[in-house]
Amino acid sequence: MKQGDLVVRKSYGGDVTFRVETIIKDFAVIKGTDFRLLADAPANDLISVVDGEPVRNKEKQAFIRAKESTRLLEQHRRVQTERNQADLNQKMMNHQPFFEVPGKVLHLDGDPNYLKKSLDLYNQLRVPAEGHYVTEANMADVLYRLLPRSKPDIVVITGHDGVYKNLKSRDLYSLSSYKNSQHFVNAVKTARQYEKNFDTLNIVAGACQSHFEALLQAGANFASSPGRILIHALDPVYVAAKASFTPIRETINVLEVLHHTITGTDGVGGIETRGSYRIGLPKLRDLSTLQVTPSVL
Repeated sequence: MKQGDLVVRKSYGGDVTFRVETIIKDFAVIKGTDFRLLADAPANDLISVVDGEPVRNKEKQAFIRAKESTRLLEQHRRVQTERNQADLNQKMMNHQPFFEVPGKVLHLDGDPNYLKKSLDLYNQLRVPAEGHYVTEANMADVLYRLLPRSKPDIVVITGHDGVYKNLKSRDLYSLSSYKNSQHFVNAVKTARQYEKNFDTLNIVAGACQSHFEALLQAGANFASSPGRILIHALDPVYVAAKASFTPIRETINVLEVLHHTITGTDGVGGIETRGSYRIGLPKLRDLSTLQVTPSVL
């Protein structure tokens, strides 16, 4: 077994596939390929798997949910565009083309591989997004510098987290029981100090098993994980995409947005929030085709 190998854990029934990050003596640090889980495990608890082998049932179900979620979001986008055009036609009694201004996302991720997957999905869904790989401990400081420059409508703060397994008394109410929840809370507070209005800046925060209640209390609109479960790598993206394409005159349907996530209401929860999507008139033109008579000497 070496760095980069795909493995599963015998003690967990091989339910999740990991990639080996580092090996230290008889232990390995492993990272979930689809779930936002960073863990360590004894080397003798790991079984190598070959890329392309039949996927585990849990991952198979997650893949199916991910495909369905993407399909629903793309369908929602098409229906919304058609509805906007129909509304304009009715009001203006003619076919008036318009342009769309979806909400802009600033995504900070503590994992470079998950960040790439997230940015690929934003691009597929045509969500304007800016992404940065930032370790969880540095997210608050980086946000303090980035927010005034980026001016996003939606901020995603995610990476790795989890409940410590070797605590003598595990108190799920205490932030000290979690690997990175305190860092996420600090980052949320920084973002909320920048913009206090929950409808002007939508904050999506947390990772696997994160302290859901503390993140909401700090000022997040959506957070993980109410059931302290593993969330899928792309769950925060689905929430952000839904916020990006919900009109500003409407509130995001919380049940609907959670239905679009892979892990559902045990994985992600949130509060009623307005969307960030706007339309504009007239439709933007191709300036290279305009015949303009100069008016300035």
